[in-house]
Amino acid sequence: MANRDYYEVLGVSKGASKDEIKKAYRRLAMKNHPDRNPDDADAEARFKEASEAYEVLSDDQKRQAYDQFGHAGLGGAAGGGGFGGAGAGGFGDIFGDIFSDIFGGGMGGGRQRASRGADLRYDLDLDLETAIGGDTVEIRIPTLDQCDACDGSGAEKDSPVDTCPTCQGVGQVRIQQGFLSIQQSCPDCHGSGKKIRNPCRKCGGEGRVQSSKTLSVKVPPGVDNGDRIRLSGEGEAGEMGGPSGDLYVQINVKPHEFFERDGNNLRANVPVDMITAALGGEIDVPTLNGKVSLRIPTETQSGKTFRLRGKGVQSVRTSAPGDLLCKVSVETPVNLNAKQKKLLEEFRDSLENSGRSHSPATSSWLDKAKRFFNEHLG
Repeated sequence: MANRDYYEVLGVSKGASKDEIKKAYRRLAMKNHPDRNPDDADAEARFKEASEAYEVLSDDQKRQAYDQFGHAGLGGAAGGGGFGGAGAGGFGDIFGDIFSDIFGGGMGGGRQRASRGADLRYDLDLDLETAIGGDTVEIRIPTLDQCDACDGSGAEKDSPVDTCPTCQGVGQVRIQQGFLSIQQSCPDCHGSGKKIRNPCRKCGGEGRVQSSKTLSVKVPPGVDNGDRIRLSGEGEAGEMGGPSGDLYVQINVKPHEFFERDGNNLRANVPVDMITAALGGEIDVPTLNGKVSLRIPTETQSGKTFRLRGKGVQSVRTSAPGDLLCKVSVETPVNLNAKQKKLLEEFRDSLENSGRSHSPATSSWLDKAKRFFNEHLG
C-alpha cells in the first residue's frame, strides 16, 4: 500500500482541487467501509489505503512534501496522525459527513430518531386484456406493522424505560480500528439510547410485528411491462414509531396467445391459406374488442403486414390508441390426396408453360444464385 501513488488511490489527477479530493475520498470510504463490508479484508484494506491517501493530500504541507519527494518526504507522518492531526484539510469534518451517511448520525452522536420504514416491492402478473383495459386487483402482501400493543415503543404499557448504560443514552458508541476512531450505533440499545425493562410481550421489544394485509390496487388502462404503481404508506412500518415506507407494485404482463405488444401497437401473426392468398378474400381476425374482417388482396405474399388502425393499445401516457399489425403467413396445404396432388402438378405445368413469371421473388433469387455460381465457382 505504501508504494501506491496517493493520487492513483483516490482516482484524481495531481492538479485536483481539495473539493475533488474530498469527494473522491468520500465515495471510496462509503463504498469500502468495514461496517458495510463485514469479513471483507480487501475492502478494509482499500478503506485504510484511501484514508491514508486523503490524510496526506488534504493537508497542504503534507501534500507539498509528497508532491516533491513522494512517500520519502512524509517521514512516517502518513497514517500515524489519527483524526486530530489532519490539520487544515478538515479530516475530521469529512468523517462526520461520511459517518452521517453510513450510520445515520454524525461524529457528534445524538440519540437515534424514529426512522422511516423500508419500501416494499410486489410483482403483479397481469394478462394483456387486464393491462390494456385496466381493473382493480386485490393483492396480499407480507409486511412489518407497528405493534398496536405498545404503539411501536417496544415496551409494555406503563413500563419504565431506562437510559442505556452502554452508551449513556447517546445511542452511539466509539470504537477504534487502527488509526481510525469510528462512531456507530450502540449494540445494546441499537441506537435508541434506551433500555426497555419490560419488553412488549406481543412484539418482543421490537416495536413491529410480522403480519400480512390485503390491498386493492387500481390498475390504470394501458399499463405495460416495467410500469410501477406506488401505494403511499403501504410499506414496512417505521422503527421507533417512524412513518411507514411505500409499496411499489411492479407490473409484469404475461405472454398472450395471439398478440405481442409493441409500444402502443399490437402485433399478430395471421396464417392465410395459399388459395386465399393467391385469389384474395376476407378472413376474420381477433382484436381486444372482438373480431374484425381483414381483406386479403389477390397475390398476397407471405410476410405482408396489414395495419388495422385504432385496434391497438391506448397507453396511460398517450390519448390516441395504437394499431393492430397483422403479418400474413401463407400456409402450404398438407395431407393432400392423389387427386389433389395431380391437380397441383397440372397447375404447376400450366404456370411453367404460360411464358410469364408467376413467382417474381423466386425468379429473382434464382438469377442471383446463377450469377454467384458463375462469378465465384466458375
